[in-house]
Amino acid sequence: MKSAKFDYVVANTVAEAAASLTSAGASAAIIAGGQSLVPMLNLRVAAVDLLVDISGIEELKTTRETPAGLLIGALITHADIEDGKIPDLFGGLLRDVAAGISYRAIRNYGTIGGSVALADPAADWPVCLMALGADVCIAAGETTRSQPIATFIQGQYTTALDKNEIVVGLDVPRPDAQFSWGFRKVVRKSGAFADSIAVVVQRDGNVSVALGGAVPRPFLLAATARQLGDGKTSDGALRAAITQDLTAQMSQADAYLMRLHTSTILHAVREMRSR
Repeated sequence: MKSAKFDYVVANTVAEAAASLTSAGASAAIIAGGQSLVPMLNLRVAAVDLLVDISGIEELKTTRETPAGLLIGALITHADIEDGKIPDLFGGLLRDVAAGISYRAIRNYGTIGGSVALADPAADWPVCLMALGADVCIAAGETTRSQPIATFIQGQYTTALDKNEIVVGLDVPRPDAQFSWGFRKVVRKSGAFADSIAVVVQRDGNVSVALGGAVPRPFLLAATARQLGDGKTSDGALRAAITQDLTAQMSQADAYLMRLHTSTILHAVREMRSR
């Protein structure tokens, strides 16, 4: 199949892109790497009247360290991160996550900003960035704002972006010297969509646990994080906390999904503790 007809414009600046989105009479979408959007258009599970290409906007391809952390440009590709072309202040977590995304051909073009903006529950970056406490940097012309990724992603393929807004980067807080992490992903075969993804991060004495995959939306597991933060939790207490979090977020989950996600989280916890 091929996509339905649409108009196409190339934006050279963020302001141009925002103006194009604003002027679109009906539906419009941003395209950069296109590794998710193009197949969706071709399969006609998505349809637009206008595509706005931002792949040439150089300011979105830069990354810089700040005293507070790392600002990652939205057009940084998975391969850029996998190959160490941007700083990884997080003990190799970013490179590990990037290396496990789909296939190398996809990683060469797919972007971190596109992954966050699409808000696929099975995508790696929203889960990782949620665990790291990242903010999404958003622009609409000359106006900018930021929003925690945990509230920015509102559901399956649903975000807090307004019609004329664009994800321009991710602001990830700098970890302390005691930073450690665990990452576990379950896929049926290499390159497939994830059934379960868990990232566990310990920093500044606090723990964050994020889950994605076969879920309504990526989410943080507050009860599980509290148990891990105690440092003396038993296996039974940890499993009970995981069940509490999963039940709160996935009330319709069957026994298989509950076991799957519990196992993924526990493996990520063990990996974090082993570092």
